[in-house]
Amino acid sequence: MYWPGSWYQISTEDFVHFTEHGQVLPRGNRNQQDLGCFAGSVIEAEGLYHIFYAGNNRYFPDQGKPEDGIMHAISHDLLHWTKVPEDTFYAPLERYDRDDWRDPFVFWNEEAKEYWMLVVARLKTGPSRRRGCTALCVSRDLKKWDVREPFWAPGLYVDHECPDLFRMGDWWYLVFSEFSEQHRTHYRMSRSLKGPWFAPECDSFDGRAYYAAKTASDGHRRFAFGWNPTRYDKNDYLRSNRDSGFVPCKPYPSNIELGPSGWDWGGNLVVHEIVQETDGTLSVKVPDSVDRAFSQDLDFHFQNGMGPVEISTDGIQLDAPGGFACSPAGAMPRRCKIETTVVFEKNTRGCGLMFRVSDDLDSAYYFRLEPLRNRLVFDTWPRSGDIPFDAGVERPITLSPNTSIDLKVFVDDTVCVVYADNRVAMNTRLYDLKHGRWGVFVNEGSAKFHNLRISTL
Repeated sequence: MYWPGSWYQISTEDFVHFTEHGQVLPRGNRNQQDLGCFAGSVIEAEGLYHIFYAGNNRYFPDQGKPEDGIMHAISHDLLHWTKVPEDTFYAPLERYDRDDWRDPFVFWNEEAKEYWMLVVARLKTGPSRRRGCTALCVSRDLKKWDVREPFWAPGLYVDHECPDLFRMGDWWYLVFSEFSEQHRTHYRMSRSLKGPWFAPECDSFDGRAYYAAKTASDGHRRFAFGWNPTRYDKNDYLRSNRDSGFVPCKPYPSNIELGPSGWDWGGNLVVHEIVQETDGTLSVKVPDSVDRAFSQDLDFHFQNGMGPVEISTDGIQLDAPGGFACSPAGAMPRRCKIETTVVFEKNTRGCGLMFRVSDDLDSAYYFRLEPLRNRLVFDTWPRSGDIPFDAGVERPITLSPNTSIDLKVFVDDTVCVVYADNRVAMNTRLYDLKHGRWGVFVNEGSAKFHNLRISTL
């Protein structure tokens, strides 16, 4: 399958309401390099706006021509663009694979007084799964580019997709996405553009269900824009490895396996606000404008569900040191925010929120804090086959007994985003269970839930 795309523009002031401006960079035809207008970046410089993008034509390699080329377009107003085909340039074949040369990210290097471009590339030598690198091109006029030594070539991945770079305080951050190991967006840190680039303990913004994130700043805050992918055949669990939803846009070496995943290549936009911690590492939170938009509180009433449940005006206490306890509340609307503060006792194995719970309590989605493993996971009951939880949809988080954890969960039909302590984010999809109630639960332990709230737009 091949998706020859074009660029479309949307704008927003709050990440809640969006204006669509339509197609601004149309793809070419089968005889042109940009049959597909793939990823790139926009920069304002030299009195104009510039798009640098990947022109992809999957049919060109059969004609002895490169599949990928870096292409250029200019504009005076960000809405009307003129392509500059004479500025197209390709991977130098003495070092790089001819058909991997895309996703350019351009910025002004103030120290060097020149424009730098980071490009997805693959080295021509080395193990096929480890040739991915971030190439570096340099220009003084945004028209002619010199290719220099690779910017970053760690020998870790098939490709470093959608590179992005920004500075916060004393730190530089290199952002990229990879599909050879975890199918997620990562970042690296350095005090200098020269490196070395090292990975923090948690080197990602989100889990498996968040990909191709790029960042942008309004001058005060920085945000990560990525997609929450749809799932193959619109179901929660993959029925067969052969039915993996991941279909690469490029023909990689036959010994590189790009699946299974069950997640499609593309989906719905999700935006996180990036926060720099005191040690320089990055965390993410829900944008304040999105949080505030869910301002219409809904009534709810908890009920005795299963196991020892104590319901009071102060919250809900669940005690099940050797089993399971839960308390369901009211029905969930299609779009809502549900939040609570959780405090669990020592040796508790799991606790959290459950969504779309059936009336007989036999099926539900679970957002489970696991203190013994220091992680937040997404789970479903009943599961399909021998699957402990939705692998990849998990996030590391430090969990301590008798210490409160704030959970906020945003649901919009099948799209779901969880924030823990407004520092840890986790995306997922909710397909199989369409309706039901929401509630709280505990696995083999004791937990109290307070500050409970459900709201909508």
